[in-house]
Amino acid sequence: MGSKAVQSQDRWAFGFLLAFLAAIYISPGEWIPGLERWRPALLTSAAATGLMLLGRMGRREPLWVDGQRGVLLITFCGLVFASLGWSLYPDATRFAAVELLKWVLVYLTLVNLVTSERRLHWVCLALVVGSIVTSHGVIAWHNAGVDMVEGYRARWIGVYADPNRMAMSVGIIVPLAVAFFVRKQSPWLLRLACGVAAAMAITAMVFSYSRGGFLGLVTAAATWVLLERRLARTLVVVAVAGAMLVLSPESFWTRTRSVSTYEADASAMSRVQAWTVASRVSLEHPLLGVGAGTFPYAWRLYGPQESRAYAAHNIFLQVISDLGFVGLGLFLAFIGSALGPLWTLARDRERGWLARAIAAAVVGHLVSCLFAGFLVAVHFYVLFGIAACAERLARASQPAPAEGSSGLTPVTPPSREDPSVWGAANTASGHISGQQR
Repeated sequence: MGSKAVQSQDRWAFGFLLAFLAAIYISPGEWIPGLERWRPALLTSAAATGLMLLGRMGRREPLWVDGQRGVLLITFCGLVFASLGWSLYPDATRFAAVELLKWVLVYLTLVNLVTSERRLHWVCLALVVGSIVTSHGVIAWHNAGVDMVEGYRARWIGVYADPNRMAMSVGIIVPLAVAFFVRKQSPWLLRLACGVAAAMAITAMVFSYSRGGFLGLVTAAATWVLLERRLARTLVVVAVAGAMLVLSPESFWTRTRSVSTYEADASAMSRVQAWTVASRVSLEHPLLGVGAGTFPYAWRLYGPQESRAYAAHNIFLQVISDLGFVGLGLFLAFIGSALGPLWTLARDRERGWLARAIAAAVVGHLVSCLFAGFLVAVHFYVLFGIAACAERLARASQPAPAEGSSGLTPVTPPSREDPSVWGAANTASGHISGQQR
């Protein structure tokens, strides 16, 4: 296959990847007539993965699995499939396994296609721009009083029909949007779009009345300020927090403060019951759990008989219940392998500006997952895929050590790309060489 054909496939693959990332927020198949049967998100992700694999074969290069981090994720996915052998409800486990496999493929597609800082910027911006549609849908439904949960909690369509899940998902983009907004090298139109996206995302989260989403947002903001340590950018966060205090309805703060009196709150007590059920399951099945995706069915055996079954409301307890401590160990090792290097990268005052935002998004999302985690949520694996890309690009761009100074194999500095669309020539870096892949 000619080099031009391979390059064209690579560009098309990356274009389909961007379309997929935007589609997971825009959800076109849910509200545009005639698109539901085409499943745009699945179609674009499959096209991106397929063209990426064809490009790899055209260059005669093996698939990059992201080193130890990718091996941990693939092993975890394998354990999910293996749990079919001991599952309480094989159909639920089969569904969870297939869903997780799709998101693992998305993760691998990300780490194989995001080969430059410019592409990393585009990936983050696709999420930010796509989230505007989700936030607008939530705000519009709230203003119109459409299909509110409990009579006052706003939501939207598809996976965003759960207010907690919606708040967790749009909360991811807030640190990313703020990072582009405060960066002086960004053109004013881009800064304006990111500012609007962040403001709309926060508004949608307020209208959701999600306490877990709120705690995740606060943690993300604190993490970003801690890593930035720049007065001007800290003042931006303070201004946003002040605006949120003034503009949020009193009912939002009333529900948020109810965390301190959770015994009288039915929603909070449902979480306590779910966590109790998860602990009971882990006591009887500590090693491998009762099968991926089976928590609602385990409730019938280990939960209060007079109450209806709930979700685990905590991604880590769900993993313990479904896959035991073996699964939890793999899951935590994967998280640590992504967050640890990202935290180190965030210390770079100049090149780490986006890494700091990604780290804040990861930490905030993990906090939200303590209250409403979803094991097979695409946003989780996309976010960690972006974190892996940021760390790998930074590692590839480091100058090679002097010969004899260490036992490490020298890393060839990447070539330079054309300047990115926001005009900062010094922010664009070249593609990783085939050897580094």
